[in-house]
Amino acid sequence: MSESEIADTSLPYACVAPPLRARLRSTPEDFRVEEILGYDADGAGEHLLLWVEKRGANTDWVARELARFAGVPAMAVGYAGMKDRHAVTRQTFSVQLAGKPDPDWSGFPHAEVKVLAATRHSRKLKRGALRGNRFMLVLRDVEGDREAAERVLHQIAARGVPNYYGEQRFGREAGNVAQARAMFAGRRVERDKRSMLLSAARSQLFNEVLAARVERGCWDTPLEGEIWSLAGSRSWFGPEPFGEVLAERLARGDIHPSGPLWGQGEPPTTAEAGEIERAVAAASPDLAEGLAAARMDQERRPLRLMPGKLAWRWMEDGSLELSFELPAGAYATVVVRELARV
Repeated sequence: MSESEIADTSLPYACVAPPLRARLRSTPEDFRVEEILGYDADGAGEHLLLWVEKRGANTDWVARELARFAGVPAMAVGYAGMKDRHAVTRQTFSVQLAGKPDPDWSGFPHAEVKVLAATRHSRKLKRGALRGNRFMLVLRDVEGDREAAERVLHQIAARGVPNYYGEQRFGREAGNVAQARAMFAGRRVERDKRSMLLSAARSQLFNEVLAARVERGCWDTPLEGEIWSLAGSRSWFGPEPFGEVLAERLARGDIHPSGPLWGQGEPPTTAEAGEIERAVAAASPDLAEGLAAARMDQERRPLRLMPGKLAWRWMEDGSLELSFELPAGAYATVVVRELARV
């Protein structure tokens, strides 16, 4: 791993340092995730939307087992996003039945997976087609300054956190980035793995840009030449002069400063914002040039993550329970890292 590759533990914090130490995922029940699709099944069609609870199970494995039980090809099953394996999660799967009757899901043979509801729908569920996720986490064996933790929690509620990609994006010991470098240097990889490595390379450059702006204290405030991300969408606009209208939209969370998902061509930022991004790309030319050669488009991701409906309570045994909602593509672990080393 090169010195420019930033591990999750070395990424700078918005706060000075986490005030707590704790254990996360002591059991799967301490990490609960519930998917928010943002729409309901339409009640008719050849697809079946399944509301599924799984414990300690991989999303892709569950999809294959649902296909096997329904007697359909694996490609007939869809889902919006991967969910943590070491957790209790609820998410929607679609199963294309095409003239087949609804299976009796009460006979599904895996105790760690429960089909809670099934409703007909007209379309297959596609990757990324969800509004967000709802989390309920329990931190156990908590040590540290409770008063400082309360201050950090209030700060997160008001200000948000840096929207880093979580360590899950980079594989074991951040190995996906090293593999991406080898791929760009000419090593052949399987087609399905190539997409994962391209994503890891983009995520690495994004995290480095965000880290540079956290260190400068401008991850949630604008720089000259800023590009703005619209909350809840992949749209962006700018640069344009920062005035009262943009300031009001920034304050209420309608827009966020953004960072690059690197690709071919120049990033749209200019002035100081652009200088930071180009400096990061220049420090890792193999990643930047490899992404451009792969014909990835220049895209943007918000630098600021605002957890919705953030709530917390201290339990009788001293554990800390957290609940919040995040938009699709955001990581619960980057919220927790501001509060506790886990």
